[in-house]
Amino acid sequence: MHIEWLGQTCVKIQTKNADKDALVLINGYRPKAGNFPRSFTPQIALYSSGTANATTLSQNPFVIDTLGEFELENIVIYSLPNEEKNNIFKLASEGMTVVHLGNLNKKLDNSELEKIMSPDILLIPVGNKNYLPIKDAVESINLLEPRIIIPIGYKCDTEQEAEPLSKFIAEMGLKSENAGSKIIIKQKDLPQEETKLIVLDKS
Repeated sequence: MHIEWLGQTCVKIQTKNADKDALVLINGYRPKAGNFPRSFTPQIALYSSGTANATTLSQNPFVIDTLGEFELENIVIYSLPNEEKNNIFKLASEGMTVVHLGNLNKKLDNSELEKIMSPDILLIPVGNKNYLPIKDAVESINLLEPRIIIPIGYKCDTEQEAEPLSKFIAEMGLKSENAGSKIIIKQKDLPQEETKLIVLDKS
């Protein structure tokens, strides 16, 4: 599984099941400033907050912006309720679970936590401002107990008002590992005893 962060809460995931590749784009919203692709060609596009201001998609992908359970390209996708303007996504692929908390800006309640507990990979916005306050992000991580944390939604050229990543790392108290612009994760490589904090450079 390949994971890239493109700024804001936009993430691109490339996964392979039964020798079939699939590209999943999550939250491809056009930013007001900064460098961002003008169009994408995913097989699946997920939107936490509706499709208003969505970037251009070519090749007619399957779009999910409502709640439900879907099986597409050998990927099981759960679009879960959080609040009116934010859905949470849980993906099962390659023997791993990936949770993307969307544009989360408030603490998860117990029923929400139960549906996404213990993900292998957690994509969580940590830039405060329009997202979850940093202390609440850390608390959510401690409750969810993911194996790998990948922070998103922090300060970059397309999200200049967000808090810098350094504030989250200091509050989290974990040593971070920089994976460059893309990380490749296999089930066999998941940490067993520890939680890893992996930082991606904006693609």
